[in-house]
Order: sequence, then structure tokens, then C-alpha cells
Amino acid sequence: MANSGLQLLGFVLALLGWVALIAATILPQWRMSSYAGDSIITAVAVYQGLWMSCAWQSTGQIQCKAYDSILNLSSALQATRALMVVSIVLGVIGIGVASMGMKCTRCGGDNKVQKARIAMTGGLIFVVGGLAALIACSWYGNQIVRDFYDVRVPVNTKYEFGSAIFIGWAGSALVLLGGGLLSCSCPGKSGYKKSYPRSKAVSQPPTNREYV
Repeated sequence: MANSGLQLLGFVLALLGWVALIAATILPQWRMSSYAGDSIITAVAVYQGLWMSCAWQSTGQIQCKAYDSILNLSSALQATRALMVVSIVLGVIGIGVASMGMKCTRCGGDNKVQKARIAMTGGLIFVVGGLAALIACSWYGNQIVRDFYDVRVPVNTKYEFGSAIFIGWAGSALVLLGGGLLSCSCPGKSGYKKSYPRSKAVSQPPTNREYV
């Protein structure tokens, strides 16, 4: 059986990663305007996220606008949206399942083998959710790099990595690590008891002393 401390550590790491994924999904700083050119005016910084775009002025004012049409968005942005939402939903399911299978909780019955299997299932759900978020952040980051080095894209419309995408990568790593620790709760052979048939007493033949 896995140690209860290892289960608790994995659950805490996965929970922190899940919170980071929610924050990354909400934040609009997935990519920010690049200052690679010399003639770019830096008085306004443009940020774009999964749900809105914001303009940050040097005076401290922020103006944000949500995207008007979903169909007008790029395929990379739509796929990133879907994968991040899927990872958050899988995180909710993983939290519920893992909570039932942990040793420090009383949910899921008193059978240790069954609770270990439930905790392992919750860890696998976390791993799938972490992979979905990792694919989403990597896909979006690859699109940023391709547009940045594309000579056909004007210099004043190029973007760089924002802080939200780094939060997404960090959250994905925490969820994967926590889910991996919870997946170590696979029940061992000690949970099963084998029953052997009772051996019958073998009668010994009488010795010569018994006839004397």
C-alpha cells in the first residue's frame, strides 16, 4: 500500500496545479505585444487571452473587450479554450474521486484495497487533465513562436509569451506530478489473502513395540 503521506502530497500538488490552471484560463495575459522593433510606441501594451483582449496604457488605465464572435477566432485559440475547460472539468472529477480513495478520509468504505484503487483512478484522471492543459499551452505557445518569426506578419502586430501561459505550464506540471503520486496507490499483493486447504493427518503404521 502507498503511504498516506505520499497520497496527501500528491493531492495537494494536484489541487494547487488545478487552481493555477483556473487562474491561467481566466487571465488575459496569454500573449503580450512585442517590442522587438525600434519604432514601436510603448505607451500602450496589448494583451490577448482566451476570452478577451486588453489594452494597458502607461497612465494605468486598462480597457478590456471580450471577443465578439467565436467563429471568428483562430482554430488554435478555440482548441486551447476547449482543452483548458476539459482539464478544469477533469480536475473537479479528480478531486472528488481522489478524496474518496485517500487513506486520511472515511469515504469509500473501509476496504483498503478498494480505497487504493479509487485513489489511483483519481490520480489517472489528474494525469489526463494535466496532459490536456499541457497540450493546450504548448499549442498556443507554438502559435506565438510561429507568428513571431513569420516575415509576413507586420512587426507592430507580433506578440510574445505572456504571464498566463507560464502559469498554465506550471499548473500542468503540478497536476501531472500530483496525479502521478496518486497513481502510485495501486494495491499490492498484501491486500489479498490466499486460503489453503487444511492438510489431513496421516496415520502411521503400527510399530513392533505395540505388539509386545
